[in-house]
This record gives sequence, C-alpha cells and structure tokens, in this order.
Amino acid sequence: MKEESLWFIFINASLINNFVLAYFLGICPFLGVSGKMETATKMGAAVTFVMIISSMSAFGIHSLLTAINAPFLQLISYIVVIAAIVQLVEMVIKKMSPTLFKALGIFLPLISTNCSILGLAIFQTGREYGFFESLVFAVGAGTGFTLALVLMAGLREQLDFADIPKVVKGTAITLLIAGILSLTFMGFSGLGS
Repeated sequence: MKEESLWFIFINASLINNFVLAYFLGICPFLGVSGKMETATKMGAAVTFVMIISSMSAFGIHSLLTAINAPFLQLISYIVVIAAIVQLVEMVIKKMSPTLFKALGIFLPLISTNCSILGLAIFQTGREYGFFESLVFAVGAGTGFTLALVLMAGLREQLDFADIPKVVKGTAITLLIAGILSLTFMGFSGLGS
C-alpha cells in the first residue's frame, strides 16, 4: 500500500471520491431526507457519528479476525456491529429529540442498511488503513456525506420558490439535480492525481 497523508485521505473521502456523488452509496437517505436543510444536517451528523464508530469497530474486528485467521467473518461482523450502533443512535435520538426522531422517520433505522457505512468498512480494510487513517477516512466520508445532503437540501429548498415546469416537478427535478451535483464533484477528481 502506498503511504497517503491524513489530509489526502480526508480530501479524497469527502470530495474526490464522495460516497454519495462519486460512488453512489447512500442514495436512499440522500434523496429521502434532503428535502429540508435542518433534517439533512442532523441526518448527516447521525451518519457521520455511525461512520466514525463503525470505522473504529471495523479496524478492531479486522485486526482480531486477522489474528485468529478468520477473515471470512469480516462482512457479517461489520453488518452486526453497524446494526447495533444504529440501534444505539436511534434510541439516543428518540430520547433526546423526539421531533428529530419523527422528522427522520424511516430513514433513521435505514442507516443500518446504508451501503455507504458498510462500504466505509470494506474500503478501509481493503486499503489497509491503520487506526488513525481509518478514523480520518471515516470523518472525511461523513463530512462528504453531510456536504452532499446539505447541498441537495439547499437546492431543493430553493426549488420551492422556483417556477418549474410540471413535467419535471418532484422526483424528476431531484434526480436531475443529483446528476448535476455528481458531475460537479467529478471536477474534484483532478485533485487526486
């Protein structure tokens, strides 16, 4: 593995290879929760928190399973840990902010099936990141996920005031904007070379 600086890992995860806009991981909450800025920001924070805890757990699981020569258990172990962390986050949000819990609705438990979180664990393992590299990768991926949600929410809130032809209202315009955002983020790929 080629040594990468922590700064490059962060920029790579958040901008160059943004999980939502470059890898198309986590599209469900991206499209479902990005209607309002407040909800998008809080969902981004929840996903970032789950990514950080999952990343640290995945590093420990990978180290343990490599030590006992059982790497074939990694995927199922990652899934179990991610589901447990999401349940914890869901309980905390329900207790601390019932209004946010209602606003996030079904998308909160869907964090556990959010493929960007599982992708994070698999990518960091495949890239053989150390503990700090994994942590920075998780923070970068979470930041990128939140950035994508917030950008989309801001644009969708502005669309409420725009005169849009009926043929593209709703899902159609949302998917068009997502495609344009994705193309925009492809411009960051020059930073990686």
